[in-house]
Amino acid sequence: MSFLEGMQKDDKDKIKATILYHLRRKKIIGGVHTPYDTLKKGFPSHKGKEVEKVADELIKEGLIIQKPAPYGLQVSLNKEKIKEIEEYIVKILGLEFT
Repeated sequence: MSFLEGMQKDDKDKIKATILYHLRRKKIIGGVHTPYDTLKKGFPSHKGKEVEKVADELIKEGLIIQKPAPYGLQVSLNKEKIKEIEEYIVKILGLEFT
């Protein structure tokens, strides 16, 4: 059984919201990108694969967009879904943006 299958739905939601929060707080939106590997920062190292799976889900949902680059995959928040992303962060983590 994988970490995602074994964890509670709210744990998975917290990981999703935390990834989105870190990107939003650093204003990694639209044309501003960061390496895909940085999405795992701040999480315990033994949960790296599980965090990647959650990040891949966010990409499939269209909340995070990808930009292939010669030096590695880059990601950013989908600027067209910022309102939805911020509402999700407030709902799960209770953190707001001004």
